[in-house]
Amino acid sequence: MNKHAITAQPISPIPPDDPQRELAIARPNEDEKLPHIGLVGDTYTILLSGNDTNGRYCLIDMLVPPGGGPGPHRHDFEESFTILEGEIEATFRGKKSVVRSGETVNIPANAPHSFTNASKQTVRLLCICAPAGQEEFFAQVGVSIATRTTPPKLDERAKAEFIKKAQGLAPKYRTELLKLSPQ
Repeated sequence: MNKHAITAQPISPIPPDDPQRELAIARPNEDEKLPHIGLVGDTYTILLSGNDTNGRYCLIDMLVPPGGGPGPHRHDFEESFTILEGEIEATFRGKKSVVRSGETVNIPANAPHSFTNASKQTVRLLCICAPAGQEEFFAQVGVSIATRTTPPKLDERAKAEFIKKAQGLAPKYRTELLKLSPQ
């Protein structure tokens, strides 16, 4: 039996429904209220925030152009990616794996990782972080953009400002940005 499964916990009554919580439906192509965030060249749309899930997780729709993706980092929360279109090259503890459309990868908390779109087409993936909070980091360091498919445009000065801001805010969001290892 999985010692982490819900059935491994002591039996207790399920709490009553919380009528203060609302049904959340994310329509990323239609809902103009969803936050669309540009992070260097990637576009992230926050589908569900911690406010929607009582802090349990966040769900982010990511569009990553060729060559895009986050540099090496780690954080103390779980992160999973399901590839909807295209493929990424995920690096986990220094080992590279190709993850294709229809596949999912889970990154355990605290493990060094990164991913890159090594293909010639834009990749679309869903990212779940549990518990929530990563979406707040993205909102703080990124720039607001018009739509889910709007590519952010940053010159070299803006990219340097982004990196400096991300380095300053990362510890607050329990994230460590790691140095690139020499090839």
